[in-house]
Amino acid sequence: MNTPLFIARRMGVSGSGKEFTGIIKKIAILSIALGIAVMIISMAVVTGFQNEIRDKVIGFGGHIQVTNYDYNISFEARPIQKEQFPVDEAMKIPGIRHIQMFATKPGIIRTDEDMHGVILKGIAADFNWDFFGERMIAGNTLALDDSLRSDEVIISGIIARQLQLDVGEDIFMYFIQEPPRIRRFTIAGIYDTSLEELDKVFVLGDIRHIQRLNDWDENQIGGFEILVSGFDEISKIEDQVLDLLPFHLDAKSIRTLYPQIFDWLGLLDMNVYVIIILMILVAGINMVTTLLISVLEKTNAIGILKAVGGSDILIRKVFLYHAGMLISKGLLWGNITGVLICLMQYQFGFITLDPESYFVSEVPINLQLNHILLINAGTFLISMTMLIVPSYIVTKISPVKAIAFK
Repeated sequence: MNTPLFIARRMGVSGSGKEFTGIIKKIAILSIALGIAVMIISMAVVTGFQNEIRDKVIGFGGHIQVTNYDYNISFEARPIQKEQFPVDEAMKIPGIRHIQMFATKPGIIRTDEDMHGVILKGIAADFNWDFFGERMIAGNTLALDDSLRSDEVIISGIIARQLQLDVGEDIFMYFIQEPPRIRRFTIAGIYDTSLEELDKVFVLGDIRHIQRLNDWDENQIGGFEILVSGFDEISKIEDQVLDLLPFHLDAKSIRTLYPQIFDWLGLLDMNVYVIIILMILVAGINMVTTLLISVLEKTNAIGILKAVGGSDILIRKVFLYHAGMLISKGLLWGNITGVLICLMQYQFGFITLDPESYFVSEVPINLQLNHILLINAGTFLISMTMLIVPSYIVTKISPVKAIAFK
């Protein structure tokens, strides 16, 4: 029989403890529960926010782009030939799930009252509509085929509101080149991703318009967008794609194309680390206080155990086991509270946000089992480690004085 564990369990169910000590134990359990709940919610919200913004950026540009080396933020680039990139061979790379053509060209939408600078993103029949299809707020996506050029475009809700446009209306887009050119398009749909930095500039249309505007032939495009199965695989797949390319082509990950956004998302990790460290420290300090009060309360019992031959190690284990039980209770209630709040937010979205400030309309949730397990394991281990040194106070108690202690 595990004697220290048996005694610790008896301490946990004993009704003879002092009222003050019971209150302190409940406060310790409550602090651990609140700390765990806050850590779980913080991790779920921050990673959910990061995933949401990251997926939106990827929706506009893919995980990896294959272009000429001179491709830059002006969105005007020398074309590449379709056959210069071995699509069939690239699709054999593990992790790549889709490859699509694209081209971009700056332009200006002009109405009778206003004008707005945009980027016309040309797409083809191979375009994956999963991202934009879920974010259409009016109209439909483009029905593109390989035979007829479409004069329809999709604009964002921001552009539609600023220029007072709606589905079915015609717009004129001006392209500054020599000589300047004008194209009339019909609005087929309106999307809204809440990512203002990109929503306010991108218009989706048929790639063949850009080919004609730039005097390209049908085999010339701006580049290819590669979609992969997992974000963590981008670097590895990028290196494999580079091995397939001729010297004048380059493969750039979405991190490279939008470094400011991903650097900003990376800074959010620091917020989670600070919250976790503070919550664990508070829980640990509360447990240290609880342990010391428990030792003070059980001084008589310690003296009796020592008098009957109980070693210091055995008595220390009793209090550590008891503390572990209190921590476990706090972890249990904290997990229930934190997970329940996250599930309610994920299901009902009752906590909303201003999309113009936060780029999302409601608090996003990314609840991962491995995050929960790591938070629980880390809290338990660190809290127990913090209790090892205070438990040495047991060795300083004299059996004679302890038995007489009141």
